[in-house]
Amino acid sequence: MSLRRDQDSPLQLVVITGRSGSGKSTALNALEDEGFNCIDNLPVRLLGELVDDALGGAEERLAVCIDARNPAADLDRFEEVARSLRHPQIDRRIVYLDAASPTLVKRFSETRRRHPLTDADTTLREAIDQERAVLAPLEDLADLTIDTTSLSLQELVRAVKTRVAREEDALLVLFTSFAYRSGVPVDADFVFDARCLPNPHYHDDLRDLTGLDHAVMEYLSEQPEVGALYTDICAFLESWIPRFEANHRRYLTVAVGCTGGRHRSVYVADRLAAHFRDSRLTVLLRHQELDDDSGDRGTTP
Repeated sequence: MSLRRDQDSPLQLVVITGRSGSGKSTALNALEDEGFNCIDNLPVRLLGELVDDALGGAEERLAVCIDARNPAADLDRFEEVARSLRHPQIDRRIVYLDAASPTLVKRFSETRRRHPLTDADTTLREAIDQERAVLAPLEDLADLTIDTTSLSLQELVRAVKTRVAREEDALLVLFTSFAYRSGVPVDADFVFDARCLPNPHYHDDLRDLTGLDHAVMEYLSEQPEVGALYTDICAFLESWIPRFEANHRRYLTVAVGCTGGRHRSVYVADRLAAHFRDSRLTVLLRHQELDDDSGDRGTTP
């Protein structure tokens, strides 16, 4: 690659990848809305040449989708190509989208699309599981993983625009609450378990409320264990977040879970987000179970 860029700002390059049905097309369209020049199903062997052309011209924002539609031999070269794109003239980000396998099966069944790895001897579920192994090298290189299992179309678009399309270099920390009965978010970097805390669910006047309601907040704030867990998590993150920043990390997801994902985890995640908003970090907050109750979930991101 021959770097020829004279502009003050580096080329903003986003590589979208992930399993089929996880929302890659939606993510690419969201980036196009943000001013990126977007190319779907790019062969790995052409990525270096494409970036070289962009560096020699006036291109500022480029996004490409590379996935299992590439030949296996080309995917084997992805790590080599991706590492060649680490340069001050290139702001390179690899974003891996994924969802739970049953969710991907449901999405394909609803849309009746053909999975790229299915054939006469391979069922849809087998193809979806095989694709994880095929894309494992790309997943390992990802700067950001987004779990789209419970995201609607609108939520995925918002996540891409706020977490991927942004230009600032400050570390972005997403605090998310979740329900263990629904599974741990696949994109979580740190997971904290709040199931050991007193449960408002067992109080009739609190059961139908959430961790954002005043009565639940007041109840939990009075429990010594809750304050102790919150303090310990704050101290842990304050100690380790600078290590991630020193390693030039741009994204960090902190997940707090409880049984139902509506009371304890919501309260703790909300307090953590409020605490770290007062710092130099860029902070986002999501309550997975509460967001899932907000309306029509849509079908395929």
